[in-house]
Amino acid sequence: MEQQVSVNIIGAGLAGLSAAKTFAEAGIHVRLVSYQASERAQSNLAEGGINAALNVMGEEDSIRGHFEDTLRGGCFLADPNMVRNLTDGAPGIVMEMDSLGVPFHRENGHLIQRNFGGQKKKRTAYAKSSTGKVLMTALIDAVRRYEAEGLVERYPHHCFERLILKNGRACGVQICDRFRDQEIVLEGSVLMACGGMNGLLGGLTTGTTSNTGAAAAMLLEQGVEFANLEFLQYHPTTVSITGKRLLVSEAARGEGGRLFYLDMDGNRRYFMEEKYGERGNLMPRDVISREMVMLGKPVCLGLTGLDEKTWGVKLSDLREEIIHYLGIDPAAEPVPVSPGIHYFMGGILVDEHHRTNIPDLYAAGECACAYHGANRLGGNSLLGAIFGGREAARTAILQLSGKTEAGHASPQDTRTCRAVTEAEGSIHEEMTQLLAKGLAALRDKETMETALNRLVELRTQAESTDASDELRSKLLLGEAMLRCALARKESRGAHTRLDFPDTDEAMRKTTVVRVEDGVVRIRFREIPELRQE
Repeated sequence: MEQQVSVNIIGAGLAGLSAAKTFAEAGIHVRLVSYQASERAQSNLAEGGINAALNVMGEEDSIRGHFEDTLRGGCFLADPNMVRNLTDGAPGIVMEMDSLGVPFHRENGHLIQRNFGGQKKKRTAYAKSSTGKVLMTALIDAVRRYEAEGLVERYPHHCFERLILKNGRACGVQICDRFRDQEIVLEGSVLMACGGMNGLLGGLTTGTTSNTGAAAAMLLEQGVEFANLEFLQYHPTTVSITGKRLLVSEAARGEGGRLFYLDMDGNRRYFMEEKYGERGNLMPRDVISREMVMLGKPVCLGLTGLDEKTWGVKLSDLREEIIHYLGIDPAAEPVPVSPGIHYFMGGILVDEHHRTNIPDLYAAGECACAYHGANRLGGNSLLGAIFGGREAARTAILQLSGKTEAGHASPQDTRTCRAVTEAEGSIHEEMTQLLAKGLAALRDKETMETALNRLVELRTQAESTDASDELRSKLLLGEAMLRCALARKESRGAHTRLDFPDTDEAMRKTTVVRVEDGVVRIRFREIPELRQE
């Protein structure tokens, strides 16, 4: 009897759910493995909206415009063929989500889009400032049908521990049941949708630290290639709260919010508008964050000029969140803001079809280096997650056609993994601080090398003791991030070097990192040319 073909998806956020839905629609059995239930995934925290050139705002928007804005926002570091696929597919993704019942904002029955940073047209569809949550709700419900049919099998509260390889191919995963402390081996191809690496910089990111970065770190250690790890997006409008940064959505500036500081006479100086004109508050995130850091003064976001309709219909949940966490009513007084780490443009290196360098291993969502180049445009992350999950699944479906499993994931292929212990917490905390200093919004060789040298010492120390697998692999990933940043001797997008302040077109290449025999190796790869169609 022919063995059932199954696919293992690691992560149950938007990318994972989109992939699961695509596999199930094709009749392929999926195991959906996640640290938490989908309702608590990082994707729920996304606020502002999802981009697509629907041309519903009377501005003569076009898919070509979305494509050009995305490439330009990423400083031309993304594969233009991947970006074209994304922007071509964007209208269909938004319409599909609409058909699934996502309550996008409408006026007089017509879908309304808002301005978002780095884009010349209103092309961001939204549901107040809770777009990620409503998209997740719709996809959770859509996938639930296939769970009932047995095509999607949930493994909530399970941790990814390592990839199982056979003859150089991915043939399964080792996971751990957190409730029972029981290790399980699942056979089949693997699709990573495990989110960003927030746990490496715990407390300094807007993302949930439940996205520990451990899964990505283990893959790097196992020979999976990563790319562009030097590019961390600092979102300009965040606020420090207990354990993390609170995001003040770009939607607030899209609706008319203005950044300012007070001069010596107590007058408001709208510095972004003074330098970049009337759309200064909606410049790409790397530009605004850089200007704020170089300004060296406390900055506020002024929202008191927004009318009651905007607060009541478009930003009511954002207002409630700010009042709850900060005790400030943004409709009545300015909100103090500063840049915080928000998104990881770098990650698992994938090709146009979301394949990695390991056969039968795919990646999508924030864990993958795909569409965003040197800086992500707001509204493209939700799009990239849903579209990328679907495209990765479609590629895997073609590979699975007419075959069973890639190989047998036998128990002897596994090893016991354990998480960072309490005793190792001080090393993990020092790693976080080293990465924060070395990968700050403004960097230089001396600062990065100081951080790297100490991190290498910590890694050596961990390897000479009975350190946990998670700690060792995360120290390795941190080292790779710093080495990528040192190797890129230019300033581009979210990577600003004070010692190399100019953009060097000779370095318009992808930074590729691979670990061989425990050694981090960096090379640069040419950006593919845009195919003519």
